[in-house]
Amino acid sequence: MNIVVNGEASQTGARTLAELIVELELGDAKVATALNGAMVRAVKRDATPIAEGDRVEILAPMQGG
Repeated sequence: MNIVVNGEASQTGARTLAELIVELELGDAKVATALNGAMVRAVKRDATPIAEGDRVEILAPMQGG
């Protein structure tokens, strides 16, 4: 299916947000996620389906000041 990840068109076979994180090789990374503009907590990623045309944001925390 076609989705948008961090503003770029992407194709995925993932059915959930958790599967997408693993597919992008971020399974062990601490990241924040949003689906169509709504934040999705890590504990809810397994139960959050993604669909054609969805917009996903994946953000890594930054250090520094």
